[in-house]
Amino acid sequence: MGWAGASAIEIASAVRIGGVSPLEVVDAHLSRIAAIDHRINAFRIVRVDEVRAEARALATRDDFRDLPLAGVPVAVKDNLDLAGCVTGNGSRATRQTPAEADSELVRRLRAAGALLIGKTNVPELCQWPVTESAAHGSTRNPWQLEHTPGGSTGGGAAAVSSGMAALAIGSDGGGSIRIPSSCCGLIGLKPGDDVVPRPPELGTNWLGISTFGPLATTVADAALLLDVLAAVDEYRDPAPPTYPLRIGMTVQPPVLGASVAPPVRTVLHAAAEALRAAGHTVTEAPPPWRPQDTLGFLARYFAGVAEDTTDLSWELLEPLTRKVARTGRLITRLRRVPDAPPPRQSARFAAWFTEYDLLLTPTLATPPVPIGAFAGQGLVQTVLHVPRFIPFTPPFNTVRYPAMSIPAGHSDDGLPIGIQLAAAPGGESTLLGVAAQLEEIRPWPRHASLDHAAPQ
Repeated sequence: MGWAGASAIEIASAVRIGGVSPLEVVDAHLSRIAAIDHRINAFRIVRVDEVRAEARALATRDDFRDLPLAGVPVAVKDNLDLAGCVTGNGSRATRQTPAEADSELVRRLRAAGALLIGKTNVPELCQWPVTESAAHGSTRNPWQLEHTPGGSTGGGAAAVSSGMAALAIGSDGGGSIRIPSSCCGLIGLKPGDDVVPRPPELGTNWLGISTFGPLATTVADAALLLDVLAAVDEYRDPAPPTYPLRIGMTVQPPVLGASVAPPVRTVLHAAAEALRAAGHTVTEAPPPWRPQDTLGFLARYFAGVAEDTTDLSWELLEPLTRKVARTGRLITRLRRVPDAPPPRQSARFAAWFTEYDLLLTPTLATPPVPIGAFAGQGLVQTVLHVPRFIPFTPPFNTVRYPAMSIPAGHSDDGLPIGIQLAAAPGGESTLLGVAAQLEEIRPWPRHASLDHAAPQ
């Protein structure tokens, strides 16, 4: 794929020394988008003329040799403001006037030299773990086009895993970075509290449980993007831990009725053996969650979606979204949203992480589901079925701990399967270091081959 397929670090290094121009890099990615996105539907907006002009301007900046993301094409999730583009958030009900200014996180990307190639598709109001909407259709998984790339950052994950962008920025309110990363074979990191600032234009960001982070094909790329988003110089060049870690492993879902599919179990145990080979102690451990924790997460989810519908055109929202919003408004009115983070749940997690350094789980209970797996269901059916697909990701939003998905294998039919590692607050560097060890021991294919992703 040439420059469309190179890592962010490779691109930025070459641009800084003059080995390639930013325009050459962005044109390679625009060509890739033109060639394949009609099959995937990752992008809602491709900024062809704007990003080419920005690439030319970047080459004239006095400081471009010092920019960490010099010339790197980055896909922006469509819930962030990008000046000159409508912030659609996957809905027909949002305002159709272009944003006048960049969100702070977009501004940080520009300042770091990133080329913002387009805005990627999301489900309506970023509320589902699949990227399907009435407004923009279904985004497809580059590994198998009949399956979902996950959600809600599904467009960003599909763009990166198919080589249409080197990096993507996503948000995660219940797994929306980690879910699509697992589905598309990427590194996806949800930082802990107060690492990456929450955009104030998004209100409470689902009552504080949603935060932004990177999706990438390599650990080093994810760490670099996290540095830029957090405005620090702390995470890049992740180093393996210098001492053995105590890793607790569980396949016990926090959701009643959920079960882990056999191929996911197989991949998880293989990853555990790799971690043991790296010198860590991996033991099966009772998890820190309880089934009742799910109710607290759902209350925040409903209330967060309800808040996001404020000032939107109600009649243009999807019927299921209106039901979610009505439920959220009722929960809020009855004051049934628990404290955040919940004291008892937080105390349990804090106690668990005094005995273990990391928690290892599947990212998802199953491989990626087919397109339309949750379509046409009512609210009760959806609330019962969706958590069984994503039982392991929401707890870390509720307690606001860092967690990441790491590519770990594939199902028999070639669909990616990820594992999840979580740490106590402040553990982002440890997560990245362990992920770098796994990347070295068990390297993963960085991109999907569309040659095997039929149908056309």
